[in-house]
Amino acid sequence: MKEYISYFRSEIDSMQGYVPGEQPKGGKIIKLNTNESPYAPSPAVRQALQDFDYEKLRLYPDPVFTELKEEIASQNGLSPENVIAGNGSDDILTITARCFTSKDKPLASFDPSYSLYPTLAGLQGAPYIAVPLDKDFNIPSNVMEQVKDANCFMIARPNAPTGNLYPKKEMEKICAEFNGIVFIDEAYGDFAEDTCADLVKKYSNVIVSRTFSKSRCLAGLRFGYALAHEKIIEGMVKMKDSYNVAMLTQKLALASLRDKEYFARHIERIKENRAELTSELARLGFKTIPSQSNFLFTIPPCGGEKYFLELKKRNILIRYFPAERTKDFVRITVGSKEEHSCLLQATKEILGM
Repeated sequence: MKEYISYFRSEIDSMQGYVPGEQPKGGKIIKLNTNESPYAPSPAVRQALQDFDYEKLRLYPDPVFTELKEEIASQNGLSPENVIAGNGSDDILTITARCFTSKDKPLASFDPSYSLYPTLAGLQGAPYIAVPLDKDFNIPSNVMEQVKDANCFMIARPNAPTGNLYPKKEMEKICAEFNGIVFIDEAYGDFAEDTCADLVKKYSNVIVSRTFSKSRCLAGLRFGYALAHEKIIEGMVKMKDSYNVAMLTQKLALASLRDKEYFARHIERIKENRAELTSELARLGFKTIPSQSNFLFTIPPCGGEKYFLELKKRNILIRYFPAERTKDFVRITVGSKEEHSCLLQATKEILGM
């Protein structure tokens, strides 16, 4: 066989790809590591799936997801021209990186935050600017000085993996002063006390994204969308794949959007479970950052790594990030009450209680 040599761009050879959370196969596993919902999607989604005419799959889907755009725009007080959809919000992030980063257009984000952001910069051969959060994982006072050379600033709000919510006043100040694109990733925004979606109406450099993976119980569907000024959307559409949202995905996502009552109940259920789990862990000596997401970022009394490994032995998966600033913590997805009961019982065993 001909000896292998690399044909990749040098940036690809040198970069480290994004590492997703573990997806186990088989066995009885309590999975609290990837921030999926513990509950089923809306019954309206099930009905739409049952009613779907499979013969239509011989045709291409609507490349501009007309019905979905109209519904999303209506629910956000915007026009369809302000909406783009994708194969999960990661697709929207990739389109954004293609549009606004390059070797002379750096990408910035906070650290720690969603680890896909620096990967996206690497894929475009763009310099990456990591902006360290302060000791409490809040926005540093000199943030604008640190990002002055960037063309795109990606901000997860609520932040991942920490779960905290940056004050909206500080977010608006960044939008007003930053000379580039401010991408506000609201993957967990439905669980938070407020949203930055309205800033799209005030600032032409703002993009706000949402995903159906968390709050709408549809991680397996792969659907996300973004809101922005019509000229921003117009440019982003040029960079998307021709048919980046499947026909079936469009039908099921639309059904979920229209079932507002189920969505509201699900959000309240997760918030209730979040509060209860936070309280129970506090009784066991955990120190948890106040969460506005569907997960907790917390310091176990026995140490982050040990707790993660001990739970794994008991078939309970959570997430551990071994970096210097996050090594004391673990991230625990908010699950069902039954899952929490198993988690807490295992925790008491690990702590010798």
